[in-house]
Amino acid sequence: MTFNRNHHRSVIALFTAVALAGAFCPARAADLNQIAAPNRSTVSAVTNAVQPSAITPALPPALSLFSDARSYRLTANDVLKIKVYQEEDLTTDLRISKDGTANFPLLGAIALGGKSIEEATAMVRELLAKDYLVNPQVTITVTEYAKRRFTVLGQVGKPGIYEFPNEEGVTLLQAIGMAGGFTRLAKTSTVTVTRTSGGNRTITVNVKANTNDPATKQFEVLQDDTVQVGERTF
Repeated sequence: MTFNRNHHRSVIALFTAVALAGAFCPARAADLNQIAAPNRSTVSAVTNAVQPSAITPALPPALSLFSDARSYRLTANDVLKIKVYQEEDLTTDLRISKDGTANFPLLGAIALGGKSIEEATAMVRELLAKDYLVNPQVTITVTEYAKRRFTVLGQVGKPGIYEFPNEEGVTLLQAIGMAGGFTRLAKTSTVTVTRTSGGNRTITVNVKANTNDPATKQFEVLQDDTVQVGERTF
C-alpha cells in the first residue's frame, strides 16, 4: 500500500513537472530565438551603415574647375543689359561688336571688349557723370555669352579645342586638366602659350612655379590662346 501511494505521488509530480516545463519553455525558446536571430530590419540597418559608400576623389586645387567669375572679360558677341537707376530711357540691350565696342544712348560707341564687368560698369558711370547725370547708378548684366574657345596641343591626354564656361576664366593648369592632363612624355616644367589678342606673341610659363608656390598668381588663358605642351628630352 505504501508503494502504491509513493508511486501515485511520483506520477503526480511527473505530470506537474511536464506542465510547468510546457508553460515556461516556449517563452525561453522565443527569447533565445530573438537573441540568436535579431530583427531583419535591424540587421539591414546595421549592414547599410557599415557598407562603404562610393567616394569621388576631389580634384587637386589646381584643377578645381574654374577661377573666380570676377575675372571674366567681356568679348565680341556678348549681349549686355545696361540699366541706369531711375533713367528708364537709358536701359539698353546691346551686343558687343567684333572690334569690342557697343553703342549706348548719349555716349555713342564705347569700348567694352576686354574689360571686366566691374571695369565696364565704372567706365559707363564715369562717362555719364562727366557730362550728363549726377551720381548715376549703373548696373551691367551679361544676358548672353559669346562662345569663347582655346586650344591645347602637344603632350596632353586629349589635344583639341575647348570652350570656356559662360562667365568664368580658366587658368593654365585648368586648361591642361580639361585636355586630359600631361602625358608621361610631357615636359611639365614649362609650357608655351601663343596669344593673338593684342598682336601675336608667345609666352613661356613656368608651370612648376604655378603649381608649387601659392603666392604665384595663376596664369589665365584668354580667348583664342593656343597652349603647347612640349615633349621632354631624356
